[in-house]
Amino acid sequence: MLALLHQTHAPFVVTVLAMVFTAKRPTVAVADAHAEINDALEQLRNVGYGDEDSQPLPVGNARDLCRQWVQAGWLVRQVSDDDTEVYRLSAYGVGALEVAGRVGAARTRVSESRVRTLLEAIERLAQDADPDLMSRMVRLHEEIQQRQKELTRLEKGGAVETVDDEQLLEAAENVLHLARELPADFARVAESIKAIQRDVVAELRHDVRPTGEVLREYLARGQRILDATPEGRAFAGALRLIGDPLQIDSLWGQLRTVLRHRFTELLPLQQRRELTEISRRIEHGVREVLAAQRQASHVITTQVRNHDPMRDRQVDELLRDVMSGLHRWVPGSRRGEAIEPLRRLPVADIGHLRQRTNDPRLPQPPAPLRDWDESDDMPTADTRAWGGPRYAELRAHLQAFAGGAASVDVVAAFRVADEEIQRPVDLLGLLEVAHGAGMTETTEVVVVETVRPDRTRRRFALGGAVAANPAVVDRSGDDE
Repeated sequence: MLALLHQTHAPFVVTVLAMVFTAKRPTVAVADAHAEINDALEQLRNVGYGDEDSQPLPVGNARDLCRQWVQAGWLVRQVSDDDTEVYRLSAYGVGALEVAGRVGAARTRVSESRVRTLLEAIERLAQDADPDLMSRMVRLHEEIQQRQKELTRLEKGGAVETVDDEQLLEAAENVLHLARELPADFARVAESIKAIQRDVVAELRHDVRPTGEVLREYLARGQRILDATPEGRAFAGALRLIGDPLQIDSLWGQLRTVLRHRFTELLPLQQRRELTEISRRIEHGVREVLAAQRQASHVITTQVRNHDPMRDRQVDELLRDVMSGLHRWVPGSRRGEAIEPLRRLPVADIGHLRQRTNDPRLPQPPAPLRDWDESDDMPTADTRAWGGPRYAELRAHLQAFAGGAASVDVVAAFRVADEEIQRPVDLLGLLEVAHGAGMTETTEVVVVETVRPDRTRRRFALGGAVAANPAVVDRSGDDE
């Protein structure tokens, strides 16, 4: 931040950054930022800036300047959620703009509002630090008596004590002074989280410790990343106060009440705009920190899941070999020397590899089919037993089980059927027959035991079903 404020072109850099990045536009697309900065440079050069006798301007176009500012740590280049490259101010850039804004704005005075804020903060600190129960009770009783006395006076028709516009202006300036510190604080928290992310990923790639230990430590650290830095712990405490949507709505309502008062007409337009945007800046700061936390946890978790030490070592060794080759080739090369590119990777001559490793014996053809004599009995019974549903037998059994009733319990009918039609496929076939007759499902879950042709049993869970009697359905169809 100090390097930005002390450099030769600080007026230009601070002015351009304040023009491009505002509270309503914290991130700007890379192409848009370059276009706006190039336009500002062109306008300044057209009116004489950059000459020998005038204020100097930095050398280069907007792309070069933004690259320098990213390297200096004043800007951050990242990819947004919609896969667009954007710039945003770093914590140092936000701090520099806040310092420049305070210097360029009206001078902050030692006012009654600021002194009252200081005294109230000291009083709250003393109360929180004092564990004495009796002292706390005495203070609460005094506060209750004061509040009750004021309430009684108002109920008897007393007038509300008004505050003159000068004191309200002092209080508004104090509020703006406190609010200007928030964006830099939020940016510092977000950047501290991203610094932890980089450290974690770098240590995971080094693969110094056992993988299990790295997994346990850094997965837990990724889930509790806000507790890892002083800025994060401070933000977690503040989040309990400003993270509640009802609290934000109440803050916005209070700001509207202030802006409706006549004393705000005495404020400059810029200060009125800052008052209006306080709640929005807080919401944006909270979202920025939470987004940084989610991204860091996602990156750490992805690195842990996809971390392959062997592959990383191979890549590192390959890169070192490439750099060593360049170091050997560069001293003996000439400027502009043509290099024959490697158009395809060499193929290793390894001959023929065995394709099957499970059985060293050569594959054998299948055994020939047995000649069949027409006089032999075909195993039709066994074939039918393993075949599909026996719809005729199932329909007849369902009608017999229903008797003269209009409806029948499908599961109960299946349970009392013969074993020949209690196969798993017959259960499906019976449900098909019941569906054709008109079936209604119930909410009850029942378990049915089936018998396969080899006498093994299988259990199935299904919903209860009640079907119309197939015989009644047939008679009604004949009548029609």
